[in-house]
Amino acid sequence: MLTIRFALFVKSRRARVLRGSCERGANILTSREGTITVYSEAMAGVILKDVVKVYEGGLKVVDRFNLDIADREFVVLVGPSGCGKSTTLRMIAGLEEVSSGTISIAGRVVNDVAPKDRDIAMVFQSYALYPHMSVYDNMAFALKLRNTSKAVIDEKVQRAAKVLMISHLLERKPKALSGGQRQRVALGRAIVRDPKCFLFDEPLSNLDAKLRVEMRAEIKQLTLSLNATTVYVTHDQEEAMTLGDRVVVMKDGLTQQIGSALEIYNHPVNRFVGSFLGSPPMNFFTGQLVEAAGRLWFDEGSGKLPVPERARAALRPRVGQELVLGVRPEAMSDKAHARFQTEDNQLSMNVTLVQPLGHKMDVSFATARHPRAVAQIDSNAELRRGETLPVFFDMARVHFFEPGENGQNLVPASTR
Repeated sequence: MLTIRFALFVKSRRARVLRGSCERGANILTSREGTITVYSEAMAGVILKDVVKVYEGGLKVVDRFNLDIADREFVVLVGPSGCGKSTTLRMIAGLEEVSSGTISIAGRVVNDVAPKDRDIAMVFQSYALYPHMSVYDNMAFALKLRNTSKAVIDEKVQRAAKVLMISHLLERKPKALSGGQRQRVALGRAIVRDPKCFLFDEPLSNLDAKLRVEMRAEIKQLTLSLNATTVYVTHDQEEAMTLGDRVVVMKDGLTQQIGSALEIYNHPVNRFVGSFLGSPPMNFFTGQLVEAAGRLWFDEGSGKLPVPERARAALRPRVGQELVLGVRPEAMSDKAHARFQTEDNQLSMNVTLVQPLGHKMDVSFATARHPRAVAQIDSNAELRRGETLPVFFDMARVHFFEPGENGQNLVPASTR
């Protein structure tokens, strides 16, 4: 049984969305007069297989990209500037040619299909609204190009405007709208097309921080209500973690890790992924793995931390070698406010900066070998700049990496 959407439309065009079940995916439209139209709802998965993009001069910006996006799944591509995420999105949209590999939408290879024939809708960072057209005409434009009837255009525009709460703005021009309102219009223009797949290219980058949070929630609610397949590109790790069913972390054209936001956050495959997701980012301490009195220790230089039991088997062959310990800011604390055991899992550290944030504060610490590490500590902790104190580590949540920017996580995820 597949869950589908049923929509009840009346002459006043007021509509409400119901949920039901049916053996075959379908949308059912009905009116008070009893007319019923049933049409199939195509599966809209997106598959990228060994996709490569090389520009003139041999610059490879996407390398062997593989991803299978399920129907109605929300997938976020995230990474620093130049990682290839927007190029990948543009290849799905047909705005960039694929150098090699295949892209399929709803079971059809679309490498040689024109963008207008791929049945996708794209929302851009710049909104891309026509300044001389009203909100209504902007939303209706693509439907008019398809020679859609005026009645259907009006029904779709009015319905999308109601969902996005912009019905009162339909006669305005874009210049009379705020940034958030313009973004809603851009979303509405995509919705009315009833596409197989929505593509978002950093749509919230031009908004202020407060509005970004609001629009982030609206986009999530909207895609859930539409049951739409969505590919979303951003460099903002908070957007990636809050929006995506799955997250794809990219760097230098290569996929670093694919998984749920919490899976990637809690079990990064390498040091880059650990540093990229999380704010403040993960702290890294370079040290040596040593053995004393039958126990394994991470020697930071100014003190030692015990290697947790879950990591001993994987790390024992590396005794005497240099390692990198990674720890999230929330896994460090003073003794009074620690929510984990505090015995021999501490380093003496100097407070260099205190930044109150309300219920918590970001405290910057330093050791003789590592000049900056940030801990998130309860705001009731009375810490002052220049103070030296023992800082405790939640060893159940630390990671051990190979040296180097892309050093691999040395402890298998199943034991972390």
